[in-house]
Amino acid sequence: MRVDGSCHCGYITFEAEADPAKTTICHCTDCQAGTGSAFRVSVPVSGATLKISGEPTRYMKTTAESGQVRMQGFCPRCGSPIYSTSPAGGPKASYMIRVGTLRQRRDFVPKQQNWFRSALPWVIELGAVPKNEKQ
Repeated sequence: MRVDGSCHCGYITFEAEADPAKTTICHCTDCQAGTGSAFRVSVPVSGATLKISGEPTRYMKTTAESGQVRMQGFCPRCGSPIYSTSPAGGPKASYMIRVGTLRQRRDFVPKQQNWFRSALPWVIELGAVPKNEKQ
């Protein structure tokens, strides 16, 4: 499916092809720290289909909990995380796009949860937390 999205301030925009069935949640401690939240929701896209406008700032996470070296791309103006990829990046690389940056984010329902051993215990009970339609 063709997707498009942007960072919070709109400086970084992108288009790509993504398969909603490949949407995942990652509960690893690196993703918790990198999002400032309990988990990260991402979908892989091929670097061959990814077109980015604006220049992301890149940060190399030397070794993730998985043991892989990952380059993180985020907006230099508002700080929104946009993707992670292999250190080389480029058209042959796979990019994990952050679902919250997609305009079509409602279509990207997670199909798998990874690193669940690091999940915060309260995550599984969110359905029981009282809800407000607005604050």
